[in-house]
Amino acid sequence: MSFPLLSIVVFLPAAGGLLLLLLRKENEGEARALSFLISLVTFVASLPLFFGFDNSSAALQFAETRPWVPALGIQYKIGVDGISLMLILLTTFLTPIAILSAWKAVEDRVKAYYAALLFLETGMLGVFVAMDLVLFYVFWEAMLIPMYLLIGIWGGPRRIYAAMKFFVYTMVGSLFMFLAILYLYMAVPAHTFDVEVLARTLSNAETRLAFGAQMALFLAFGLSFAIKVPMWPLHTWLPDAHVEAPTAGSVILAGVLLKMGTYGFLRFAIPFFPEASRAAMPVISILAVVGILYGALMAMAQEDIKKLIAYSSVSHLGYVMLGIFAFNAHGIQGGLYQMLNHGLSTGALFLLVGAIYERTHTRDVNAYGGFAKLVPVYAVCLMIVTLSSIGLPGLNGFVGEFLILAGAFKADKLYAVLATGGVVLGAVYMLGLYQKMMLGPLRGAAASAAAGAPAPAHGAEVAAATPGAEPAAGAHAAPIADLTARELCYLVPVIAMCFVLGLFPNLFLRTMDASVQLLLSRL
Repeated sequence: MSFPLLSIVVFLPAAGGLLLLLLRKENEGEARALSFLISLVTFVASLPLFFGFDNSSAALQFAETRPWVPALGIQYKIGVDGISLMLILLTTFLTPIAILSAWKAVEDRVKAYYAALLFLETGMLGVFVAMDLVLFYVFWEAMLIPMYLLIGIWGGPRRIYAAMKFFVYTMVGSLFMFLAILYLYMAVPAHTFDVEVLARTLSNAETRLAFGAQMALFLAFGLSFAIKVPMWPLHTWLPDAHVEAPTAGSVILAGVLLKMGTYGFLRFAIPFFPEASRAAMPVISILAVVGILYGALMAMAQEDIKKLIAYSSVSHLGYVMLGIFAFNAHGIQGGLYQMLNHGLSTGALFLLVGAIYERTHTRDVNAYGGFAKLVPVYAVCLMIVTLSSIGLPGLNGFVGEFLILAGAFKADKLYAVLATGGVVLGAVYMLGLYQKMMLGPLRGAAASAAAGAPAPAHGAEVAAATPGAEPAAGAHAAPIADLTARELCYLVPVIAMCFVLGLFPNLFLRTMDASVQLLLSRL
């Protein structure tokens, strides 16, 4: 039997989470250190997946198959291909960064907090590697619980509302998907949950389902995935979840969880139901364009920084959906690449918001001004990430947006032209945010900090205190410090990867090519 590398990568975080829960309550320092060490080891263990990956093959690699419930044909089957590989690495890369970002921010129920992050990592990795529909569904549902806890226990004042909204939206979509999975099992002669077998069978002209059944099943799977993306108009849970989540939760939510919806379309909905996918292409493309423009316009209107970034995610994920449903190599590769870009850029934005919030206890854009004079290193980092988010050539965002628009232009010129408006609007709201916070005369929190006066308490995020508590007015009475060594340790790797993906895109695009071509052949 081959070495179970993939299983180790998937379940190592969960094993670490169980170990954390066994620690004595007072060992909070050990809990922090152990959780970071486990997540770092998981990242290192995932690197052989990239360096040992055969770019020329679309076949499942590092595969492991064992019987699970043989009577029903359910297997423990996992593996990696060009569609899932980079998303696995994104997950293992961002988790230790999220853990390190919460080092000083969380003081209540520390063990449980880090255990939830580690269990969440296993759930996310399981979604990307599962090649049995029942196994996929188990991981899909399992990851909801730690995310619900992260928002509901360590979130802001409206954390219960946000957590319940997130949970209910996702569960409703998941129920329809579960019914569709059961129908597929009964409808396919092989009576299997094996994703590879189903993809081959359902994409074959002789054995595919009738169009009506395809459309019904596409809608069932698609609803679950569209909620997770989230696509307009199913996006309303996202701003609340981001605003109330602690910083690490926002990083993981934006960096990885949202990609599970777009991944689901690529892995299941499109290859299983090719005729329905082609029929739905105009509707999905229109909704994607609406999401791009709506998200950008809403972001321009926000005064809460986290809510602004949340709406920017609606816009950016609209590009991903537009690229995927262009149904050509440029569009799908651009969509996959933009998943990585968004995970890095938006994750970094939430990290930077969390860092400045710990100093000022406010997320109100109007409370800032002239901060570059006080925190120049922070200002440089924020500028790089801002330029990455708006797609400056040389940074990661440009490659993904270029490929998506090129693919969309081949599919339908009107969609491409309209989507280009989102690029312009994105530059407006992101550069406007930077100008208000970092440039101009000192005002608000910056002026208070420069004078050594208390900073206003506003827009509470209760990640550093007992749940439900508001930060006390005057909690910050010292001049604002620039980024610390710990903060640079988790920001610099993300910023470095923004340059790597922007300057050397072929390192990553070539891993996707064979799998993308296989997907297109099934359409």
